[in-house]
Amino acid sequence: MRIERVAIVTESFLPTVNGVTTSVCRVLDHLVDTGREAMVITPRCGAPMHYRGAPVHEVPSFAYRQFPVGLPSPQVASLLARFQPDVLHAASPFMLGGQAIAEAARIGLPSVAIYQTDVAGFARRNRLGAGAAFAWQIIRRIHNAADRTLAPSTAAIADLEEAGVKRVHPWVRGVDLDGFHPDNRQGQAAAALRRRIAPHGEAVVGYVGRVAPEKGLDRLRALEGVPGIRVVIVGDGPGMAETRSRLSRLRPLFLGQLHGDALRAAYAAMDVFVHTGAEETFGQTLQEAAASGLPVVAPRAGGPIDLVDHGTTGFLFAPDDASALRRAVATLAADPAMRARMGEAGRRRVLGRSWPAVADQLVEHYEAAARRALRGAGGLVDA
Repeated sequence: MRIERVAIVTESFLPTVNGVTTSVCRVLDHLVDTGREAMVITPRCGAPMHYRGAPVHEVPSFAYRQFPVGLPSPQVASLLARFQPDVLHAASPFMLGGQAIAEAARIGLPSVAIYQTDVAGFARRNRLGAGAAFAWQIIRRIHNAADRTLAPSTAAIADLEEAGVKRVHPWVRGVDLDGFHPDNRQGQAAAALRRRIAPHGEAVVGYVGRVAPEKGLDRLRALEGVPGIRVVIVGDGPGMAETRSRLSRLRPLFLGQLHGDALRAAYAAMDVFVHTGAEETFGQTLQEAAASGLPVVAPRAGGPIDLVDHGTTGFLFAPDDASALRRAVATLAADPAMRARMGEAGRRRVLGRSWPAVADQLVEHYEAAARRALRGAGGLVDA
């Protein structure tokens, strides 16, 4: 069956900018561009009333660590009944998404749950003890109520299956291959930024992402004293004050949160991209860096394991091995030819991951979920 109408229930949406919001917006772009209708339900956060013509409905929320958390609401059932979608897309489902999936099951609406946030990892990191096990119980209940769960990496799939989540399938994220491009390095904006960051020709080592405890930016302290580098951090978040304090001896340049051309110029001004978080289910900024022609250094954990080909497109290091991170960055900083070779290999690796191509795969998952729901209506549900 052709999917014509998609209801997206997302735990995060504009103006909040993160991986969940970005992927939801790109999916909406594709649905609109291919002549489909969509609707968005999101926690109240000052979202626009429409996105490319698709109505956006906010439901009550509360703030947790500067992040809006949606509360279950009777609006969800009424909005779904009014819109009459062909499929429910639950982006990083938790409280709001869990309610939407349950309502979809009640009315026989096919549902696809997108696993994007390591909730259990958050519980472990904050030493909540039994909290991690409890988080997995919630995840299992939410996702097993969906017709299909999509996970972005082999590590995420393994975690979900080990926790007892059924019907898990791979679905990676797309990347803007035209916007993030090695040619941007020749642009005036990137050249001007390089002169500002590295006036003496230093190798620019950059991070892009949320500045928060779970991103592990403290690991950058391993780079103190590495000769010939300048560290730049693009992003913002609740961990900014602590990060500035902990990295004071490194003296990184903080550029704040950037978007559009300014973000693309920031990547283009870098020589090496370093990611520090060890709890990523995927790692979208790693793809953007690779598309920009940068070698990537990242922890050997979670999503980066799939995204970085160690020794070919960059280096992976054990999350607790500060010396390995330091060696990888120092090696790349001292070898422009290696940087160019790895950057070119990384660009080639992501060429098949344009957002239109990845979104087409998502629509195929929608259709598979609809077929399963149809079989379920006839009493022939698969495992």
